[in-house]
Amino acid sequence: MPSAACPTLVPERRAALERVRALASERRPRHSLPQAFYCDEDVFAVDLERVFKRHWLFAGHVCQIPRRGDYFTWKVGADPLLIVRGADGAVHAHHNVCTHRGSILTDQACGRAGKFVCPYHQWVFELDGRLASARHMPDDFEQPAYGLRPVHVRVLAGLILVCLHESPPPFEPYAAAVEPFTAPYEMEKVKIACARRYELRSNWKLITENFRECYHCAGGHPEYCRAVLGSGTDHPVYVKDDRAAVWADRTAHWKRLGLATGSVDFTRERWYHCNRYPFRPGFVSQTLDGKPCAPLLGRLPDRDVGVFAIVSYPQFWHESSSDYFITIRVTPISATRSDADVCWYVREDAVEGRDYEPERVAAFWRATAEQDWKLGEDNQAGILSSAYRPGPLGPIEDGIEIFLQWYLDQVTEESYAPGPA
Repeated sequence: MPSAACPTLVPERRAALERVRALASERRPRHSLPQAFYCDEDVFAVDLERVFKRHWLFAGHVCQIPRRGDYFTWKVGADPLLIVRGADGAVHAHHNVCTHRGSILTDQACGRAGKFVCPYHQWVFELDGRLASARHMPDDFEQPAYGLRPVHVRVLAGLILVCLHESPPPFEPYAAAVEPFTAPYEMEKVKIACARRYELRSNWKLITENFRECYHCAGGHPEYCRAVLGSGTDHPVYVKDDRAAVWADRTAHWKRLGLATGSVDFTRERWYHCNRYPFRPGFVSQTLDGKPCAPLLGRLPDRDVGVFAIVSYPQFWHESSSDYFITIRVTPISATRSDADVCWYVREDAVEGRDYEPERVAAFWRATAEQDWKLGEDNQAGILSSAYRPGPLGPIEDGIEIFLQWYLDQVTEESYAPGPA
C-alpha cells in the first residue's frame, strides 16, 4: 500500500519507476550505472521526483537577501521557488505560484518587494506567504486558506537549504555535524565577491560522481594538486613531503587553535560529509600562488587552517580557505543538461580594490571547476555512444560506489524514508 509520503503514482510515473528498478537490477556492484541512468528522460523524471523533491537542497546564501523584502527565485524541475527575507527578518521559502489560478508571481531572478502581487489578477501576498488581498472575490471566500504554498527552509551558517517534500529528512544531525566546523568562519557575515553560472552538457549524477573521487585529480587538476594534500592528490608529480607527517602536524596545529578536526563521512544512509584537510607546505589559501587573497574570515585565529569542505547529496559543494569560500549549486535541467552556479564569498566588510580583487579570489576555483566541467561533458559525450558499457570502479573511487548505493536506494525503494543520520 502506498504511504502518505509516497502517494499513488499516475500510470506513466509508475511505469518509469518500474523501468528504473529494472535497470538498477542490471547494475553490477562497483561499476558505473547502465547508460539510461545518464541520458534517459524517464529516468530523469524519477530523479526529480525521488531525489530532488525529497531531500534538502542548497538554494543560496543569506547575503543574497540582506534586507526585508529582498528575494531570489530558483526552479527545481517544474517547480519555481521564491526565497525571501520576511518582515520578521526570517528567511521564508514559497512556491512561486499564485493560489488563484496558478500564475507565477515573478519571473525576476532577484529583487525587492513589500508584497508580492500576482501579475495576472492582482492577488496580493505578504512576504510570509499570507494572502493579503483577493479583489472581487465573494463574501464567503475563505481568504486565510489561500496563502502561498510553503516550502521547508532551514538556514545553517548562512547557507539556505530547502526541501519540497512534506516530510524532509532530519536536518538536526546535519547541523550538529557541520556547525562545529563553520562557527569560527562566521559564514553568515560575508558578501559575494564573484559569481558565475555554467550551463553544462552533463547529467547531474556525472557531476556528483566526479566530485566523489580524486582519481582524476593528478591528470586533471594541476593547480589543485599543487595546493592541497587531500585524498587522491598524492601523485609523485606533486608530493615532495611526507604526507602522514604533514597531516599529523597540521591536525595538532588546528587542535591548538581550537578548530574542529577529523571527518564526518558519507555512508549509504548519511547524505552529507564534512572534513578539514591540509595545504601543502607554502600554501595558506586556495589561490594560484598559495598566498592570501582577502582578509581573514570571521574570527579565525590563523591563516593556516587548511581547507574546510562540506558536501551534501544531491547537489551542493563548499570549500573554504581562511580568507574566502565557494559554494557550488547544481540544478538538474534535463537528462543530459545541468546548471552549475559557483559563488565566491569574502567577509562582508572587505573592500573591493583594497582588500581583495575579484579575479584573484576566483582564479583558483575557476580553473578547477572549469576543468571538472570539461571532464563531465566529455564523460557525458562518451556515455551517449553505442560503445558505452558500465566500467569498473577502482579502490580510489569508493566515494562513487557509496554515492551510487545511496542514489539507487532513493529511486528503487517502494516507499520513501529519509534514513538515519
